[in-house]
Amino acid sequence: MKEGKKIILCPNPNRDRDMKATVCAKTILEEEGFSTVVCSPFRDQKEGAFGTLEVRPLLQELRSADLLITFGGDGTILHLAKLVAQNKVPILGINMGGLGFIAELELGEIEALRQLKNWDFRMEPRMMLDVTVQREGKIVYTNTGLNDAVIREGPISHVIHLRIESDGKHLTDLAGDGVIIATPTGSTAYSLSAGGPVVEPEAEAMVVSPICSHNMRFSAYVLSPGHLLTVQTVRSGRKPVYLFVDESRGFSLKPEDMVCIKRSKHIMKLVHLSEKSFSEIFAKKMLPGGQDDEK
Repeated sequence: MKEGKKIILCPNPNRDRDMKATVCAKTILEEEGFSTVVCSPFRDQKEGAFGTLEVRPLLQELRSADLLITFGGDGTILHLAKLVAQNKVPILGINMGGLGFIAELELGEIEALRQLKNWDFRMEPRMMLDVTVQREGKIVYTNTGLNDAVIREGPISHVIHLRIESDGKHLTDLAGDGVIIATPTGSTAYSLSAGGPVVEPEAEAMVVSPICSHNMRFSAYVLSPGHLLTVQTVRSGRKPVYLFVDESRGFSLKPEDMVCIKRSKHIMKLVHLSEKSFSEIFAKKMLPGGQDDEK
């Protein structure tokens, strides 16, 4: 039942610039009897970015929220994934960006929010990754990502050499531009661009995809989610190597650093209002000609 349910609306001001989509959704949801609050998905937003809407602190509102709806692209969902997962709040995306592969609804489908009326919908759990960096026996970096952990060269192009282990045992040595450790959700993002396989979300796996590998025999590994993967730079001289988690700000790695990646105890729950299968969505969004009917 929906009685007393509170829904957070999180618009990306760079996408919903006039807040029309947010205001429309707010009206629909309140007509259906929901309580709504508007929160910024980002810190330090410019004054007036949300028009006349009252904006409340996200961390405070998450403690009592039943659902969070984003208005933007998949990047907005990725930015919020860690927070909503830690607070066990499901998320529904309204795509106002590009492909919007994670988002459930397109901008023209906002009326579908009325389907929330009976609070009877499907939630799909999405596996996440915990990423840490150990330096001289101490943890100097921690993060949780929905898509991937990427270790790659810096702004100056150069070959980096990586040693990858699984549960302390040698998996592979890699020379190239770097490596992507992706979840099934991230398998359709950077990993796919690097030649990695598409993995349906329910499969639960870790995909190890090289970036421009010098070893043409090594394409990718698909591993069960129970492994602890470690990545170390073997030699890179003084040239920079960086770690990125879900497109976050890069963390500069030192030669002796050990990047540890494992399945997180946190999961992100995606709300689905339609019965579209993963293969249908992939065909529409990603395959050639799949979006011809939307032009």
